Amino acid sequence: MPEQSNDYRVVVFGAGGVGKSSLVLRFVKGTFRESYIPTIEDTYRQVISCDKSICTLQITDTTGSHQFPAMQRLSISKGHAFILVYSITSRQSLEELKPIYEQICQIKGDVESIPIMLVGNKNDENQNREVDSSEGETMAKKWKCAFMETSAKLNHNVKELFQELLNLEKRRTVSLQIDGKKTKQQKRKEKLKGKCVVM
Repeated sequence: MPEQSNDYRVVVFGAGGVGKSSLVLRFVKGTFRESYIPTIEDTYRQVISCDKSICTLQITDTTGSHQFPAMQRLSISKGHAFILVYSITSRQSLEELKPIYEQICQIKGDVESIPIMLVGNKNDENQNREVDSSEGETMAKKWKCAFMETSAKLNHNVKELFQELLNLEKRRTVSLQIDGKKTKQQKRKEKLKGKCVVM
């Protein structure tokens, strides 16, 4: 079945247990589960606005294990944007992102035009912090990508993470339009432009 061209594909990478699925589920479904269930690969869809029309945000939640290199390569080659997640409580999880980032560079070529977010998750567990936020920022500068700390558990910066990622997309205008609801500001702008708005 051919992929729809108006899909906008975001791929989430990171070591096992850093909270990739928790971030995605919190964003898509607004839920959080305490128990850890390893992921092989899941895809979630959300309707967003893209170049003033509706398109599908397709989020691929990848496995944290290294047993599936072919799946990883395929996800990278098909992805439009990438979220690289580590846990602020595990320095090792940040280290494990390096080969993934290198593979994205290898497959995609020039990554400066590709939206990439480095994400330090679990910032609700400050007492167990192993990676300082300044280290995350330094790594993001080195990789020429954006940086944010989140907590899927407390729903901190989760929606912001996805909106910021879409803001990085320069080739087209993509924005979160959750449930198709426009903000008052958006409605006002459209009225000023003299466009019809279906209420």
